[in-house]
Amino acid sequence: MKLLIADDHPIFRKGLKDIVLNSFPNAEITECDSGNITLESIRSIQPDVAILDIDMPEMNGLEICQKIYSENIPTKVIILTMYKEEEMFNKAFLTGASGYVVKDNSVIEIVDCIKEVMLGKKFIGQSLQSAFNKYREADKKKEKIQDLLSTLTQAELKTLKLVSQNRSSKEISELLFVSVKTVENYRSRICKKLELDARNNSLLLWVSENRELLSTIREF
Repeated sequence: MKLLIADDHPIFRKGLKDIVLNSFPNAEITECDSGNITLESIRSIQPDVAILDIDMPEMNGLEICQKIYSENIPTKVIILTMYKEEEMFNKAFLTGASGYVVKDNSVIEIVDCIKEVMLGKKFIGQSLQSAFNKYREADKKKEKIQDLLSTLTQAELKTLKLVSQNRSSKEISELLFVSVKTVENYRSRICKKLELDARNNSLLLWVSENRELLSTIREF
């Protein structure tokens, strides 16, 4: 197994390396102390797991994780940090991280974290379990929404995106070269497929809550 440990504190880095080698004596470990060197090392070595400190010179752990994810590098990323805030934790998983360990608990949790992410699972330290549960619930909700969106026709998707841009039915009809009645029919079918009540403003509320997701839908 190939591992990479990136932290700009040499004493902490050595301690973490010793802990890892105690459980994985045959592991090949690469050490890095800055963001740029870390990213280049991951690109060239493509370790199985990269343990990244969130605060490093030149480029932080989240930025590195985002680049790894966007470049389809198969390395599993574990974020190591002092931050316990839910916002930071959410950012880590949204950028593609597989594990999130608070430094205070790293001695106890890092080995279990490596084992879990190697199995393709997500890992979060005990101190952040409640935040992780919220993240998983949000992730499941997002998956359900994506499944529902996949049932829409191209015309309905276009209509939905235009609704999310605060376009009126009249404006949408002009942009799509159809009648206002046709647009209203589209909206009615969209509500039905998204399991919304067409009799009130539920569609407008839905698009306001899911505007970011809708922006990722490609245009036809």
